[in-house]
Amino acid sequence: MAAMRRVLVKLSGEALIAPDGYWLNPQTLSTLAEDIAQAVGQGFEIAVVIGGGNVIRGAKVGAAGWIDRATADAMGMLATVMNSIALESALESKGTPARTLSAVAMPSLCETYARQPALHHLSKGRVAVLGGGTGNPFFTTDTAAVLRAIELKCDAVLKATQVDGVYTADPKKDPTARRYDVLTHDEAIARDLKIMDTAAFALARENRLPIIVGSAHGPGAITAILAGKAPATRVTP
Repeated sequence: MAAMRRVLVKLSGEALIAPDGYWLNPQTLSTLAEDIAQAVGQGFEIAVVIGGGNVIRGAKVGAAGWIDRATADAMGMLATVMNSIALESALESKGTPARTLSAVAMPSLCETYARQPALHHLSKGRVAVLGGGTGNPFFTTDTAAVLRAIELKCDAVLKATQVDGVYTADPKKDPTARRYDVLTHDEAIARDLKIMDTAAFALARENRLPIIVGSAHGPGAITAILAGKAPATRVTP
């Protein structure tokens, strides 16, 4: 894979849940902020999309039938903005400038997402934290991450997960599972590997956007993946 400079990091909202079940773990947030700050310090331009699953998952709530799916997804978009503002604050506390831009306009809290302002922030060394998903129901934050990465001319999407790459099977259940080092988009589809949701992955494939899958656990994990010093799976065109 060619050298990367501008990368969109996709974080899971669930990763922010505290051990006692509270929606936000300050230590996890601080560790992530330190890691992203370190990456910026090494010359990477970083955009971030973070999910809202630590607060609410629209698809799950909608499927339960007690609230309309579009309404549930709107609640999920608000959850992503809560997480984004929290991450922005954590980054600023580390001395790394950051700006939250939301696809859902809420100007009293953060900037409204538009491509040119986001590009400007990245060019100035600020972390662009992109909340609100795509601004539309029925689309996941995976899709939002790929869409924003394409719009902002990112070199890759780093999907930070619970494991250090894409495996032939669930490594927590199958000790013989093998991690892929490199895959093509076509190979990932043919092997039915669940890297991202279908819409997100199709968009990445169509636009020849590389996806890196690795573990975000531990200090310096994201920076190590971007520098090629940590295990990860690279899904390339």
